[in-house]
Amino acid sequence: MRASPRTARRGRPPLLAACSLVLALLAGVFAPTATGAAPTEPDPALPVTVLVSDFEDGTAQGWAARGGETVTVEGTAARTGSYGLAVTERSAGWEGPALRVDHLLERGVEYTVSLWVRLADGAAPDTARLSLERLVDGTTSYHTLGSAVVGPDGWVELTGTHTPTVAAEHLAFYVETAGGTPSFRMDDVLVTRIPVPPIQRDIPALRDALPEFTVGAAVSPRDVYGERAELLARHHGSLTPGNALKWDATQPVEGVFRFTDADPIIEFAEERGMTVRGHTLVWHQQTPAWVFTDPDGEPMTPTPENKALLLDRLETHIREVVGRYGDRIGTWDVVNEVIDESRSDGMRRSPWYEITGSDYIRTAFRVAHEVAPDARLVINDYNTNVPAKREALYDLVAMLLDEGVPVHGVGHQTHINIEWPSVAEAEAMLERFVPLGVEQEITEMDVSVYTAPDQVFPVVPAERLAAQARQYRRMFELFRSYSEHITSVTLWGLADDDTWLDGGPLDRKDAPLLFDERLRAKSAYWAVVDPGWDGGAGPSGGCLVDHRVTDRWPGGFRAEITIRNTSSRTIDGWTLNWTTGPEHRVDHLWNGTLLDRGPRVVVGDASWNALLAPGASANIGYLGSRIPGTGSGAPPEPTLFTLDDRACRLLAPEA
Repeated sequence: MRASPRTARRGRPPLLAACSLVLALLAGVFAPTATGAAPTEPDPALPVTVLVSDFEDGTAQGWAARGGETVTVEGTAARTGSYGLAVTERSAGWEGPALRVDHLLERGVEYTVSLWVRLADGAAPDTARLSLERLVDGTTSYHTLGSAVVGPDGWVELTGTHTPTVAAEHLAFYVETAGGTPSFRMDDVLVTRIPVPPIQRDIPALRDALPEFTVGAAVSPRDVYGERAELLARHHGSLTPGNALKWDATQPVEGVFRFTDADPIIEFAEERGMTVRGHTLVWHQQTPAWVFTDPDGEPMTPTPENKALLLDRLETHIREVVGRYGDRIGTWDVVNEVIDESRSDGMRRSPWYEITGSDYIRTAFRVAHEVAPDARLVINDYNTNVPAKREALYDLVAMLLDEGVPVHGVGHQTHINIEWPSVAEAEAMLERFVPLGVEQEITEMDVSVYTAPDQVFPVVPAERLAAQARQYRRMFELFRSYSEHITSVTLWGLADDDTWLDGGPLDRKDAPLLFDERLRAKSAYWAVVDPGWDGGAGPSGGCLVDHRVTDRWPGGFRAEITIRNTSSRTIDGWTLNWTTGPEHRVDHLWNGTLLDRGPRVVVGDASWNALLAPGASANIGYLGSRIPGTGSGAPPEPTLFTLDDRACRLLAPEA
């Protein structure tokens, strides 16, 4: 029997709040982070359902039209169950169902949105987009969270993520199309979040272990909320807004300044007693196109008039941005990446240089010093351990100092990898600038696990993480020896779950920082903070693993694992790794959280067994099977287990 259609909305009134059903769902499954103890703790590795729209009650459940289209609940629009949402009579691509969520989502928490779309019968394929509309400080912006090509012959899932970081007057998810205006159906909306586990509070703070200089981290707006904020403040004495103070974020349109992302970060630093590095006033990237456009709207050419206009725009921008914060920001990366060692004069041929020569550098430092006379002003660049680049930067800084330009420091970005550079190369970088008498800062440090552009690891091998720890140790030992000249060391990110090194042409995952994706200390962290570090994942001792196959049958087996903490420290939260071989897999696990089933198996703690005191043990078990078509044979006997990043001693199997 065909269900009758139920009209949800037509016309262009303002978006409605989510209906009472949605609120009831949320009341049961979503609660903001609280300081009090909850009756039960969610598994930190599993998503928590925040919102479900399945339309099975015959209503639109808060979804409504954005324009003149018609949104109805119909049985013919269902992907599963009895009802789905039909969207018809569209006259513009942006028209589609929307759900307002600004009063439902918690700032600093990442949400995953999933829904299913199918075009109406006979429609030509089009690109459907899951989008976000946001109104902040009176300015509306639109963001695509995910897209896919959709047709009339099958359902397609749209997915995306969003992390609210500022208070929005209006926030809504909606669905639109990129090409035409076909009618479509929508069903099975799911919004989830992954809880951030509590940080480790029983380990040394970086800021205490490294008193020789200030230790900082680059941050995004999400890092000043919840457990991420606690990790940031516990370990770091300074922070650098990674993108929030760049030109495209602060003056996207000429004369229109916005500090929506930057202000909460600066306020957080003040509340927690942290200093701030401002990044960055002048760069050849992330600068809006209008900056290099002449009065006629054409790209600037090198003329005296355009030079004067560009320098005037630069001065206006610096006076507004630096002037807003005054002495609240003690250090500024004034100019960023101006060196190109392949040029005979060593200068990058950016639009800044093409229009003004080196005068944009002089102007930037002069104006910043006038506005903030007590701030330390830095020239910042990458690969300064490369001799040609180092020399070009040295020559530029020496020239500026001779001219009386207020350059107070040189910033070495230090984006390196597990093999490069050598300690000797890094020391030459630092030693070269000592005669100039300027401060030196390590401004954007991370250590990639990759040594070649064509490498991709689905799971980063333990030996790469060990090599990373050794490289971090070597570099920090060098920095300590130059602490008379180095005033700060900043890591370019807080943890491995948010790094600029992810993605790229190969869409590869890197792990370049001191804390992993669960905000847990890595072996690289211990290599930095512990003078007696012995190459493991903690300050001393290790772990012991007993793996036993207790039952087997054709095509499958049962195994049990005992993990014993043989170190002298308490382990609070653990991850166990082992390799099964390409022909076997883990099908079911108990007393732990299965994060990856093979060929490299990754198992996290089960929350209630996360704490392992020295000498304590945890037991887990699993059912495994042989992948069909891979032959036959005995279950695997793993020879290498790692607890966190550290190799464990394995008890020999009984004969």
